[in-house]
Amino acid sequence: RRMMEVTRATGTLGADVRGLDLSQPPDDEAVRSIRAALAEHLVLFFRDQQPLDVEQHKALVRRFGEPEVAPFQRDASDPELLLLDQTDPRGSQAANFHADNTFRPAPPMGAILQAHIVPDAGGDTCFASMYAAWDALSPRMQAYIEGLEAWHSLEQMAARLASHGLKTSLKMDEWPPVRHPVVAVHPDTGRKLLNVNYNWTTQIADLPAAESRAILAFLYEHIKSPEFQVRLRWQPGDIAFWDNRAVQHYAVPDWSGRRVMQRIAIAGEAAPIPA
Repeated sequence: RRMMEVTRATGTLGADVRGLDLSQPPDDEAVRSIRAALAEHLVLFFRDQQPLDVEQHKALVRRFGEPEVAPFQRDASDPELLLLDQTDPRGSQAANFHADNTFRPAPPMGAILQAHIVPDAGGDTCFASMYAAWDALSPRMQAYIEGLEAWHSLEQMAARLASHGLKTSLKMDEWPPVRHPVVAVHPDTGRKLLNVNYNWTTQIADLPAAESRAILAFLYEHIKSPEFQVRLRWQPGDIAFWDNRAVQHYAVPDWSGRRVMQRIAIAGEAAPIPA
């Protein structure tokens, strides 16, 4: 068996992983190594992979948790599969830094995404560390936002996506807004992280609306800092596995042609832990 090689991508987060064939579910030793690398680097880029069919993709996901039903789909043939087959990236809500599906009481633990067809140029994905975003705030801002909670809502995203022909299979009345801590603690590492995102967070609870808007706008701009980020240039077959609890991502809409990506999210087990 080839050894798993992990190469750090930036000073903040991200690592390239080689030496594993993910078309077969990894064994226990490999799973432990991947989990340890994910805890350290937050997003892993597995290079030189074969295209996974849906069952292979699900078998890989199940080594780390249970697949989660995708809330927005163009093709509902498989409820857990998000197939992103696009020829025009304009209007994509992935072109904002966001964590996935934080409207859920227990948001996804992570996601595994594979590139099947990539454009000749462009179509990169940026990932940002919410540990780094928290650490870079001033002590006064940290003291102000720690202990606050914010509302996260499915309705906000559904309204934005409806204009682009994307509908949710979920019933709105079954998914009322939820409150999550603005500053959370990672369940595995104990580190504090920023836990608001543009796609799902609607308002900081118990603050006047104008004050909430100003604080959220500041935090969303802050998250965009390049020093918190790694940028992945996709090759066909590349697989990204990120920790959705501590990472936000942004699909850069700068390409033309066709881009086909296959993703399955890993269900979360618990609500975010307040700092």
